[in-house]
Amino acid sequence: MRQSPQASLHLRCRAGAPPLRGSLRRWLQGTAMALVLSLSAPAWAEIWGYVDRHGESHFADHQVDRRYELFYRGGQRPGKNSSSITPGAAYAPWLQARFAVSTSYKAVRHLIREAATAYGLEYELLKAVIATESGFNARAVSPKGAVGLMQLMPDTAKRFGVKPSRTETLQERLIDPRTNILAGASYLSWLLKHFDGNTELALAAYNAGEGAVLRAGRRIPNYRETRDYVRKVTQLHQNLLPPRALLRQRTATTSTANAPSQDPLKTAQL
Repeated sequence: MRQSPQASLHLRCRAGAPPLRGSLRRWLQGTAMALVLSLSAPAWAEIWGYVDRHGESHFADHQVDRRYELFYRGGQRPGKNSSSITPGAAYAPWLQARFAVSTSYKAVRHLIREAATAYGLEYELLKAVIATESGFNARAVSPKGAVGLMQLMPDTAKRFGVKPSRTETLQERLIDPRTNILAGASYLSWLLKHFDGNTELALAAYNAGEGAVLRAGRRIPNYRETRDYVRKVTQLHQNLLPPRALLRQRTATTSTANAPSQDPLKTAQL
């Protein structure tokens, strides 16, 4: 969904948190250096961050203020269709470690796994979309009215089964993490089918709407925000994809699990 750049990749920044000092600063700088040295291609996607005195990580796609330091810079530009990415080719374990200390991410990772399994999506792709859309801030609301973790517009949410309840408006329902992720995953899965499995076109449609992609001749629309969005999500997706061996192990484990007995959206009582 479209949103302001300031909302992108933000994790609950607290006003007045102290700047990094001593070991924390060296830890973050060391991580940044390791990431930058490990990627040799031209950079075009960045993540800035800092760790507050409570040990919580805060991320943004630009330097919000002086507390934020560059600790991730994207590397290789993907091919024409990111669905052809070789798993593990750009895997960045340091980036995984940074997610691992994010309390906002850890609070919803089981929901991301549930939605990815229910709708046949790669966990890492869904994770990359949520990181880029809201930075795992469940209460994020964009100036254009997109709501929650996956920054769903209310009209889009209605298309995929979200309804107001007797006590909550549609926007209030979308603040619920499970409701938001399931509806957003349903939409993303539909887009992937609609665009014949082309991940970049599905991401462009998620950001600008499927109509914009169709009007562009089934290509990424010539909107700077949309092009930047597709690049950012694709790069993050690349860096999160584990090596093939781990993917095969995960696939085997997932295939032995019982399939959901009910539609996940109905189970969520949307």
